[in-house]
Amino acid sequence: MLVRGEGSYTDDVSVNGQVYAAFVRSPFAHGIIKTVDLDAAREMPGVLAVYGAADLDHYGVFPNVTNFKNADGSPMLKPERRPLALDRVRYVGDPVAFVVAESAVEAREAAEAVAIDIDALPAAVTAADAVRDGAPQLYDHIPGNLFLDFQFGDAGKVEAGFAAAAHVTRLDLASHRLVVNPLEPRAAVGEWDAAEGKYTITAGTQGVFGMRGMLAGVLGVDKEKVRVLTRQVGGSFGLKIAPFPEYVAVLHAARDLGRPVKWLDQRSDSFMSDYHGRGLEVTGELALDAEGRFLALRIEGLADLGAFLTPVAPMFSSLNIPKNAVGTYRTPAVSAHIKCLLTNAVPVGAYRGAGRPEGNYIMERLIDLAAHETGRDPVALRRLNHIRPDEIPYVTPVETTYDSGEFTALLDRAVEAADWDGFEARRAESRAAGKFRGRGIGQYLEVTAPPQNEMGGIRFESDGDVTILTGTLDYGQGHWSAFAQVLSTHLGVPFEKIRLLQGDSDQLIAGGGTGGSKSIMASGAAIVEAAQQVIGIGRVLAAELLEAGVADIEFRDGRFLIAGTDRGIDIMDLAAQLRQGVSLPEGLPRSLDVKHIHQQSPSAYPNGCHIAEVEIDPETGTTQVVRYVMVNDFGTVVNPLLVEGQLHGGVVQGIGQALLERTAYDEEGQLVSGSFMDYALPRAGDAPLFAFESRPVPATTNLLGAKGCGEAGCAGALPSVMNAVVDALREVGIDRFDMPATPDRVWRAIRDARVAAG
Repeated sequence: MLVRGEGSYTDDVSVNGQVYAAFVRSPFAHGIIKTVDLDAAREMPGVLAVYGAADLDHYGVFPNVTNFKNADGSPMLKPERRPLALDRVRYVGDPVAFVVAESAVEAREAAEAVAIDIDALPAAVTAADAVRDGAPQLYDHIPGNLFLDFQFGDAGKVEAGFAAAAHVTRLDLASHRLVVNPLEPRAAVGEWDAAEGKYTITAGTQGVFGMRGMLAGVLGVDKEKVRVLTRQVGGSFGLKIAPFPEYVAVLHAARDLGRPVKWLDQRSDSFMSDYHGRGLEVTGELALDAEGRFLALRIEGLADLGAFLTPVAPMFSSLNIPKNAVGTYRTPAVSAHIKCLLTNAVPVGAYRGAGRPEGNYIMERLIDLAAHETGRDPVALRRLNHIRPDEIPYVTPVETTYDSGEFTALLDRAVEAADWDGFEARRAESRAAGKFRGRGIGQYLEVTAPPQNEMGGIRFESDGDVTILTGTLDYGQGHWSAFAQVLSTHLGVPFEKIRLLQGDSDQLIAGGGTGGSKSIMASGAAIVEAAQQVIGIGRVLAAELLEAGVADIEFRDGRFLIAGTDRGIDIMDLAAQLRQGVSLPEGLPRSLDVKHIHQQSPSAYPNGCHIAEVEIDPETGTTQVVRYVMVNDFGTVVNPLLVEGQLHGGVVQGIGQALLERTAYDEEGQLVSGSFMDYALPRAGDAPLFAFESRPVPATTNLLGAKGCGEAGCAGALPSVMNAVVDALREVGIDRFDMPATPDRVWRAIRDARVAAG
């Protein structure tokens, strides 16, 4: 459908009588608002209304659902965010006012006429700035900008492990800020139905059911008074799971003006208003005994969460780090101490992997460095420390239990597929061409999103189609194909007859949304259970129509059959007869439709091994990924083509973070990488030809045996590419180098190493 140009996105929505919104944003990273003069904007052509913070101050605060404890046991502190900044701005891009006009151009021109008088204050732009003594304070009730002093693990056991160590590897690492940059900018159309007293918003989301609940909380109304509609979504990667100030603003204006209000973000605004990703600086330490066995892992660092907390912050900067750092290895003791800080920068939200890639990155970088420092082979060191199949189910020190996996066999297959033994010949060819060549391993294991209830509805339509209703949402994953395969397999419904309804909150009874690589486990299980309910209803109805006992009715290949005979009825024929009003005794169901809620699938543990090779041109610092092999265990693979596509996309995003992307602020908090002229996204030429293999070991914790794949590409790409970069830079004696490996940084590192070597 999408390749035929038949997709429909939020900006394609046009409602009769709609008007347009444009926002006024702070040009300062930190300051006291003295005045916001709206009068000139109100006199501009086409302007219908201009709103300031006081007009929207009666709404509630934006939600944060986490409730972590500080190291001392006290609750984390939370800032309150309202739709518009009232007395103080806290980052460049903080919305201060908005204009509604008859056209988008008129709205933007009027927004430029709003005059803001702000007394600028010093800014704490980075986590390091925010934590230092005497740093500017963002909130009076959050001293030192430290809203959470996160501590996890058995610190005493970790200390004992380090005390007994024969070798300790220590490495400073950063997972720097990223601008998410989905292909489709955020957009929204707000409507108000006065007769029903109900809001409707059309916007890109990762799940309409959850978005409805969050927006209703901010608006201060019952959930039933909010309807969320989502059409196709042009990428999200965690960004669009959250409600934004613009959504509340367009709904407020729609109610106030009695007309639909549309807003489309401009790309230049997106850089400073979309929530950013990552933002973590840590020191990782790995303790090993004399034989190379891991004894303990310790992680300490700072997390930059920006000026406000997004819905699940700081989950991705705190708990998800140690949970995923254990990976595929026997590591008896793990601890993490991460100071989570507020800064005068764009808020940070979940971004593809949400802490899972960072956890794996820390461990895999430490392992490669430990191998180098102790003179061990990096493959052999991993094999030595792998959790063995006979140890599964395996309880980790981070409170997870692995139910399946063959980690050494998977590594061995990746090494074979990558032609590990042929690397030195390829390195010699690169040297002959004047280039450095390196290889790196990234063997990851992710903990997918925590359990959530999920809807699995099945509806037989009047035109003969069958609709799946579910609360997860396809924003590029291809859910329709995979879900249709599941339903067709379990219910025998023709594949081409299946529809997917996911984007209307009024038609859902539950929905955890899409995120954390859990959709096929949650929605897939919900569909299987709903199909079983349909079969149960169908056996009763088929028994009546075939004049047989319910116990004698079997279901096979889409048909209800009387056992031991060829007499039966196809499920689609049964549905058709029900639609036509076939005569049935009182008390029997009149349709096969079901609305079912799947009661939670546990987390799964997708894992894999990625091996990258890079070439570096020492004269320019340019790094090119020239070979890339990945072997993955996603359990039962429903649709191999979709899975491989997800991995390609995730790996390219990982390459982007490792080699190209960098969000840069100056010391006053001005975003200096605020356009594609200054922010390098990966392009087709930056990606190699991928070699992709699956080596599945089905999960035992969900009905399909699936493990999820949506975020795994980043988890494998970050460590494999950066380990390869460091391996290449060892040509000039560099064994520590961190992301991003941009040409300028690589060139300077090579130059400095050569100067130091004389």
